[in-house]
Amino acid sequence: MEPLAKVSLASSGGSRPAGWQAQVRIDYVINKVAQTHRGQSEGDVAQAIHDQLRAVGVVPNGRQIAQYANAISALPQLPPNATKR
Repeated sequence: MEPLAKVSLASSGGSRPAGWQAQVRIDYVINKVAQTHRGQSEGDVAQAIHDQLRAVGVVPNGRQIAQYANAISALPQLPPNATKR
């Protein structure tokens, strides 16, 4: 009887650290909220981040939400898009 080949669960090269999908979702939500809620009150921004993170399946971290909300609320509002004629 021949010995069995060694099995490794970790793939060689291209492996990603645990939690990378959650970070991609967080980045997406923060960028989206930064475009739509910049310059608004910190509470409104924090609520938008919280709601959208929950919608994509990420459990929000209150301390991080507060930091992001503080930074986004300090940004100047974007001018409205000019309508194309």
